[in-house]
Amino acid sequence: MSASRSWHASAALVPALFVLLWSTGFIGAKLGLPHAEPFTFLAVRMVIAGALLLAFALVSGAPWPANAAAAGRIAIAGLLVHAVYLGGVFYAIAHGLPAGIAALIVGIQPLLTAALAARLLGERVTRAQWFGLALGLAGVAMVVGGRGGAGVGQVSAGGVVAIFAALFGITLGTLYQKRHCAGMDLRSGGVIQYGATALALGALAFGFETRHIEWTGEFVFALAWLVLVLSVGAVGLLYTLIRRGEAARVASLFYLTPPVTAVMAWGLFDERLGALSLAGMAVVMAGVVLANRVAR
Repeated sequence: MSASRSWHASAALVPALFVLLWSTGFIGAKLGLPHAEPFTFLAVRMVIAGALLLAFALVSGAPWPANAAAAGRIAIAGLLVHAVYLGGVFYAIAHGLPAGIAALIVGIQPLLTAALAARLLGERVTRAQWFGLALGLAGVAMVVGGRGGAGVGQVSAGGVVAIFAALFGITLGTLYQKRHCAGMDLRSGGVIQYGATALALGALAFGFETRHIEWTGEFVFALAWLVLVLSVGAVGLLYTLIRRGEAARVASLFYLTPPVTAVMAWGLFDERLGALSLAGMAVVMAGVVLANRVAR
């Protein structure tokens, strides 16, 4: 009986561990980007993560897509979720957007997904959910506006475009994967997605960046953390939660990422939020909690 209680207690910690690890992705970006340009940084990360998954897929005998069309659909989903989303986040942070703000903007992804699902997947979205979406967007505007001269004014126009491209990339990628790649094997599918992403971001690095990397201890640590803890560990926890039949609750975990990231950014990089920004964060949280409750 005690062993059973211990197992359930450990299982209950998985969602909290997932939120903690997922939130560190923005911190890892901030930590590594001073030593490498964003597309170069991500291309190297994807090559290493893809190689690790390939070795695991081969050793474990993972099944591969039945045909090129199926592999192509998996690659498209990966390009949206990894190349557009991660590329946008890293580019925006590299061009001055605070990590906490980046996390907050892309953190409204579950609400945007719900809105688009109504049209693309025929899912019903209630009035309360629409209100939650509007409330969340208003909160984002308050947070960004509340930054005033504390960093947001230094963000380039490209950085602003990039972070919203990231938001739509993860949203459309989630919907596309749900519709076309539901049966994807996580091992072989991950190889395809990371491989396609590495090619796309590598092309951008060769086209627009110097590809210079400062192999400092800080950069190596950030790279290793993002590969092992995020690309392998956090994603593995995410799929574990989904397989346990908690998909509806998993979405709510993403709502906790912005405040956790903001606290980490404050502690590590002294990224401060003023009164209006803190109030805006509370509004965002209220909006997403409302939408999540009515969705259940």
